[in-house]
Amino acid sequence: MADFVQKTVNKSAVRDLAVPIATVTSFNTLVESVIADNPFGCVGYTTKAGETIAPVVRNREHYTAKVNFLDGEGKRVGTVSLQSPSIAAFEANAAEALANATLAAAMGGYAERDFGGESYYCQLKCHDPSGDDYYVTFTRKTVRVSSYQDDAIKGKVDTWADDVPALD
Repeated sequence: MADFVQKTVNKSAVRDLAVPIATVTSFNTLVESVIADNPFGCVGYTTKAGETIAPVVRNREHYTAKVNFLDGEGKRVGTVSLQSPSIAAFEANAAEALANATLAAAMGGYAERDFGGESYYCQLKCHDPSGDDYYVTFTRKTVRVSSYQDDAIKGKVDTWADDVPALD
């Protein structure tokens, strides 16, 4: 009987943030700066099908807005979570829930946005000069580097994060 033989070792590391990223705007600014500035020295490449891929690309993302419904005494009587595929949809969905009088009446209270309860998630795919792909994933509370083999990749991300005040 044949055995499986390990071919690669994929690693993962996470940095817990002391303070969550405050707003979706500052979150997006951080993500866009990584894509535009390429602080990890990633390289673009061309697929076998001839498609050109940028050095750093958004691989997955979603944003969850929270709307609480409060009664006349300020007690929460209901909540709605709205997971959206983009920041534009996130903002539009939150605005729709806040303005929906029928929903507020059904919940038995008025709508109020729960900014502190909202979550943001964006995974970037990075192509290392060695040819390896790895991921840098941002949430409001963490930064994760995953699927890397060479510890130098984690070192690049860690060094960069040390210089970004929001990632302390």
